[in-house]
Order: sequence, then structure tokens, then C-alpha cells
Amino acid sequence: MSTKEIRESLEVLDFNARGTAAASAAKHYGEALLEAAQRDTRIVCLTADLTLPTETDLFRDHIPERFHQVGIAEANMIGIAGGMARCGEIPFVHSFCVFATRRCYDQVAMQVAYPRANVKVVGVIPGLTTMLGVSHQAIDDVALMRALPNMVVVEPSGPAQVRAAVAAIAAYNGPVYLRLKRADGTEKPTEAASDFHIGRMRVLRTGKSGLVVACGMMVDIALEAAGSLDGEGIDVTVVDMSTIKPIDPALIDLARQMPLVVTAENHSIIGGLGSAVAELLMENDVHVKFRRIGVRDVFAEGGTTPYLFEKYGLSAKALAATIREAAKGKA
Repeated sequence: MSTKEIRESLEVLDFNARGTAAASAAKHYGEALLEAAQRDTRIVCLTADLTLPTETDLFRDHIPERFHQVGIAEANMIGIAGGMARCGEIPFVHSFCVFATRRCYDQVAMQVAYPRANVKVVGVIPGLTTMLGVSHQAIDDVALMRALPNMVVVEPSGPAQVRAAVAAIAAYNGPVYLRLKRADGTEKPTEAASDFHIGRMRVLRTGKSGLVVACGMMVDIALEAAGSLDGEGIDVTVVDMSTIKPIDPALIDLARQMPLVVTAENHSIIGGLGSAVAELLMENDVHVKFRRIGVRDVFAEGGTTPYLFEKYGLSAKALAATIREAAKGKA
């Protein structure tokens, strides 16, 4: 069996494991990218043999002359995108998070970040959101992309934020890493169009017992955890930090008012959102009790997202327990 056949078989296995809901899931990212491309003819779409999982089939079907299928060649795809950007186009390149970052990191560094090329690197299947185990679980991609000068790192939460983020990064002149949860039909109904600004956080609820800073799919989990603590007299502020780099400096003053700050991310606790928040607060002399929720410096295993989130401490229950124990001085 060829490499391509093995990869396609694994992707079908992963897709089927998610159930029939995935087949009818709204393609929020795909629709937003198509709309952006229809507004701006400079936008082109590249994918490395992952058209359906990255929702780029909509682009392929409607604007085939600006769609480029490069095959299983991520490093080459990045090089092509860098050249296109130098010629005035705006390439959106697509793969799974691990393949769009770790597999072609040198090319991203040298051909996108270093020349500050106007390339948008889009990764799907973040963190522990795949049945396929370590080879497909991106628990270090944010850390890698944060480390690159000139690179903006964005992880939106919810359908409306995804759509708004696509429009924002299309208008931004420079390299961006966009980290996306793959649509699977479990998303909540689309809220009203969100006002999204690169580098600006959203305060979703307010409280005085502590502050939870979350990104991506952990935002809904943070809100669920916060709600579960209301009856215990623990009221927390929840922030959606959709831009991990550059991180919003407004967080500094907000954190100064809190006795506790907890970060929540679908990523390793090393190098991601938790590290970004800790660096910001420490360098600005914010002295506060601090905790991180995320993958704790281990490789995970294959399994459903609810199972993996529960086992590795990313569930609403685990987050609520961390907040409760820290707020009561037990941790």
C-alpha cells in the first residue's frame, strides 16, 4: 500500500469515528475562506492532499483556477507559497496542524517568517482532537510558531469567531498561523457575527474569584467550568485569548485585580498559551497565584476527544477542580 493510500485510509477511519454528524457539519472555515477570496482576487489556496478535512473543497469547486493541490509535500507547499507571496498573491496553505508546522518548520521559518511573507498557514486537528494518536496530535505547534519572529498565532473559538478571524487575517499583511478545530457537527449554533481583532482578547464573563484565560475549544469548556462553580460562591472572569501572539497587553491590568489566574489550552502546558500569559505577567510584575490546564508534558494516545480530555485533565470538571482548589488555597 502506498503512503498516500495509507494516509487516506487513516483519515477515513478518523472521519468515520466521529459519526455521521461530521458529514453534514457546516464548513465555517471553508465558507469564510471562499468569501474572502471572492472579495480579494489575490487570495490563492494550497493544500497537501487534505482537501476535504481542511474544508478547501469549496474553494476548489468555486475558484479552481486559484486552487493548488500539491500532494503529500508540505515543505514544497510552503516554498511555493513563499514564492507566490513574493509575486503579490496571498496564499492560504492547509494541512493538519502537525504537518503544517513540525514537518516543514525550517521552510516556514526561512521562506515565510524570515522574509515576513504574506502567507497564512492554516492547521486543523489541534491538540487531542483526533483518534490517530501521537503522529497526528499537535501538542507543540503553538510553541513552535510562537517562537518564530514575525509570526502571528491565532486560535479562534466557535463558528462566528472562525469566520471573523479569516476575514481579519486575510486583511493582515504578514505571516499568520491559524489553528482550527475541524468541523464535526458538534458546534453550537452560530452566534451573531463576532468583532475580531488580531491581538485583542474578549471578556466573556466577569467575576472576582479568579481569571481563566482560554483559547480555541477550551473557551466553551472554561465557561462550563465557571458556571459549575457559581453555586459554590466562586465567580470567575473568563477571557477568550484568540490571539496567542501578539498577546493582548490589556490582560496585565485585568490580572492585577485577581487573586488567581488559570490558563486553559488544548496544547502542551510548555510553550503555548500558559507560557505566553506567564511571561507577560511576570515581566510586568503581576504577582498572582497561577495555574495551567493543558497536556502536562506527555505524549497522549488515540481516542475520542471527550475521553482524551478527561484522561489528560482538559475537561470542564478538571478545570473547575483546579480553580476550586487554588481559590481555596489547597493547591
